Amino acid sequence: MKGIQSQNQKPLNLLSKLSNAFQLHFLNMLSYFLLFGCGLTLGIIITTYMKDFSFNLQFTQFSISTSSPSSSSLSSSLSSSSTTSQTLEKQIPTVSVTEETETKSNISNQILGLEEYLKPPSVMHNMTDKELLWRASMVPRIPAYPFNRVPKVAFMFLVRGHVFMSPLWEQFFKGHEGLYSIYVHSNPSYNGSAPESPVFHGRRIPSKEVGWGKVNMIEAERRLLTNALLDVSNERFILLSEACIPLYNFKTIYNYLINATKNHVMAYDEPGVVGRGRYNYHMYPDISLKQWRKGSQWFEMNRELAIEVVSDSKYFPIFQKYCRGNCYSDEHYLPTLVSIKFWEGNSNRSLTWVDWSKGGPHPARFWRTDVTLELLRSMRRNNTGCAYNENSTNLCYLFARKFLPSTVDRLLKFAPKIMHFND
Repeated sequence: MKGIQSQNQKPLNLLSKLSNAFQLHFLNMLSYFLLFGCGLTLGIIITTYMKDFSFNLQFTQFSISTSSPSSSSLSSSLSSSSTTSQTLEKQIPTVSVTEETETKSNISNQILGLEEYLKPPSVMHNMTDKELLWRASMVPRIPAYPFNRVPKVAFMFLVRGHVFMSPLWEQFFKGHEGLYSIYVHSNPSYNGSAPESPVFHGRRIPSKEVGWGKVNMIEAERRLLTNALLDVSNERFILLSEACIPLYNFKTIYNYLINATKNHVMAYDEPGVVGRGRYNYHMYPDISLKQWRKGSQWFEMNRELAIEVVSDSKYFPIFQKYCRGNCYSDEHYLPTLVSIKFWEGNSNRSLTWVDWSKGGPHPARFWRTDVTLELLRSMRRNNTGCAYNENSTNLCYLFARKFLPSTVDRLLKFAPKIMHFND
């Protein structure tokens, strides 16, 4: 009986042991799983925290490097990022939201019309010669003006100090406002100590040093032209000195110039030492000896030619480089340029009368006692005659020089009788 019971208990014990082993194994697996889950969760939390901490650290270091140039050196990657950022900051302009808002507000409050666009700037400005030449060379592609344009004559005075003939010019310009413009290029060292007449007040342009016969005299002439071209109403341009006087009244000179179909630039071939002898062979092949010309410095031209002169980037640099010393560029640059490129529209004569009868490098000067009615009449008459708009005329000279300051009072005395300023 006992043997039978022991045999029956063996399977029961075996099942009990198997059950206990399975439970133990299950508990171990469950604990492993829970431990793995806790580790995974902790790893995710730690990884997320480390990322945030790394980003905050880099951001803090970048802020410190931006605000404090004397901070300690950063890592190589951060330095590269900082350099790239600074390079982009130089390339891309910073636009202030406030400034942009103010600009839009100003534009909306100030509507620009054609009148504001056409208004010439003040003659006293801060533009450089390069900027001035660029702006003056602009030409509209449509030739017809969309407004009633009254053409003006630009009187350009190239002087050392003040225009000592200003009392005479005052009478000449009186009553003709709106038909002329005045521009004065004087030596920068001139402090304006002489009293300025009303018609010349505020008409001095930014000027530079000028020497007789030097290339900077041509630079001054171009500077006068560029300033005058900024006024779109200026149609004719006449170069004058402080020693020049008008030989006729304003109405006569204005009509003569405005209705002229040609420019007035004297140019001729001078075989001697004072002509071809001044040519520099380094100018070849752009300017040959056969193209070299000489002429009067005192020119008169229309707007089209004036724009061409200030836009010249081929011949003027050659004169700047090679026409020095005894070359006297003021007597050769314009005559050579016009003869090469613009001869068909040129009358080949000057409108300014001078007396070369006494010889020498300079024309005769007129003193106080030289000024008489007969002298002025002889200047106004021209026995040889000239061509004006393809027709012959005796009215060839509109201006004359060289009159000294002592002649002003006598000129004022004779001008009403000879030049009819009051007509």
